[in-house]
Amino acid sequence: MLSYEISPAEAAQILHEKGARLVDVREPWEFATTRIEGSLPIPMGEVPTRAHKELDVDERLVVVCHHGVRSMNVTAWLRRQGFEKAQSLRGGIDAWSVEVDPKVARY
Repeated sequence: MLSYEISPAEAAQILHEKGARLVDVREPWEFATTRIEGSLPIPMGEVPTRAHKELDVDERLVVVCHHGVRSMNVTAWLRRQGFEKAQSLRGGIDAWSVEVDPKVARY
């Protein structure tokens, strides 16, 4: 079983290999401010109504928020719903900007 968190470097590798889907659970204004290219925006409050319609339970998911707290909560919820390959991006988009892609703006 995969751990609940994944480092930005590990996430970048599997995303580059198209081995995962990036799910951004930040609010719409945050997504408009900055985002990781190719991410699917599903604000945290909409996850319960959208997850089973838009996500595949067998797909590897990397869940991202600003610093990693919301994404960890969503990851735990997704795991309880059968999404066993969901992982939270450790440190969120902020860590991604520092460790992987400095072109992703920090806020």
